[in-house]
Amino acid sequence: MQLRLRTKLTLIMTGLVLLVVAVLSGVFVVQLLEQVLQQTDKRTHEIAHQVFVQAARALNDAAEEGKRPLSNDPPDIRDYVRQAFESSENLQTELKAAKLDAPAIYEVSITDQEGIVLSSTDEKLVGKFLVRRPALSQLTGRGFVHQVKALAGPGRQYDYDFLFSSRSGDPFGEVRVVVDSGLLLATEISPSVRKFATIVMLALLISAVLAAVVSGATLAPLRDISAQLDRISAGQYDAPVEVKGFAGGTDEIGQVSRKITQVGQQLRGVHEIFSTLRENMDSVMAGLEDGLLLFTRDARAVMVSPAAEKFLGAPAGHFLGRRVNEIFPVGHPLRTVLHVEGDELSEIAAETDLQTVDGTRRVGVSVQAIQEDGERMGALVTLRDLDSLESINTQLQVSERLAALGRITAGVAHEVKNPLNSMRLWLENLKESLPKDQDSGSQQAVQVLDKEIDRMDEVVK
Repeated sequence: MQLRLRTKLTLIMTGLVLLVVAVLSGVFVVQLLEQVLQQTDKRTHEIAHQVFVQAARALNDAAEEGKRPLSNDPPDIRDYVRQAFESSENLQTELKAAKLDAPAIYEVSITDQEGIVLSSTDEKLVGKFLVRRPALSQLTGRGFVHQVKALAGPGRQYDYDFLFSSRSGDPFGEVRVVVDSGLLLATEISPSVRKFATIVMLALLISAVLAAVVSGATLAPLRDISAQLDRISAGQYDAPVEVKGFAGGTDEIGQVSRKITQVGQQLRGVHEIFSTLRENMDSVMAGLEDGLLLFTRDARAVMVSPAAEKFLGAPAGHFLGRRVNEIFPVGHPLRTVLHVEGDELSEIAAETDLQTVDGTRRVGVSVQAIQEDGERMGALVTLRDLDSLESINTQLQVSERLAALGRITAGVAHEVKNPLNSMRLWLENLKESLPKDQDSGSQQAVQVLDKEIDRMDEVVK
């Protein structure tokens, strides 16, 4: 499907905006993910430290109240610590607040050195062994691609471990803050991405509308120029036209319009010359008794005299534009005499009997090559009725009229070629001033003018 130029410009401008938006979106996602993970890592560290402080305060408060473990056995010490944690309102409040302050936090637990839970936001875990999960640093410390895969996949949980020791300096336990990647994506990343996506869609919509408006305003002068060329093609060479460019008609588009108007005026002169030439040629051809067929280099008939009708059995206009093989097909009585090979006509002079509307006539057939600077430009086929009662008079008339035809041709070559050369120069200037876009209407119009000038030049030759 061929797209209009306006549609192409709109798509190109919208595509450029889309490319810029895509790059900015990528940068935004990278920065957003990096910022969220850094904040999550920082927040988990703060929560772990605050929980540790409250846990240490709970043990100190229990000691000040005179509470002691029943013995130094690990189970007794574990029960003592658990009871101290459970009786500390500050610690329990801190554990509950941890999940509320950070929605991505799945769980906060305090374990001893063996991994037994002493206190947790999940009361079902107290007294049980807590399985160790991958460290949060495996998510925050990896590359962007790995982070995206981890967050886009099924939800996974990561531990942030805060180790602490007993008063004697021996390792005692740790605070584990569990971060869920699914919660992190749903609460921290997705809302920002959705908001940014909404802004992106609005930007693309606005850019598409603006691109359509700008392309329409840009191509409006070209539509005026196209209409101007249509009027010239229809023969309205001096029709007034107003092409409004971006500078009120004084910019490059306005200059192109004025040059096209000048070309139209020159075409009017050429048209008048050719009209006069055609009238004179018709008058000369109408007086000829011989049938004349003029062929171009590509073996197409560009001139057929009215007298050729009695030799060919059809109106002269029927053969204009046809090739040699179409006028003299296989089996035609003149094909053998003309020695047609492909579409080539050889120079000959021969006589043959031909069945015409007047009966069987003795016809003289001749082919003359038309050359210019040693190059074959076409051929002239002459069909002459040798049985005419007025053969001598006809020969004299033909000689006089062919001489007149030669004079007219010489005059045409002189009078027409000069305007054609001038038109060629102006057309080359016009090509240089037009935009290089091969699909534009102005370029196509100029190409049509170029071909038509070539065709007129070939006709004159």
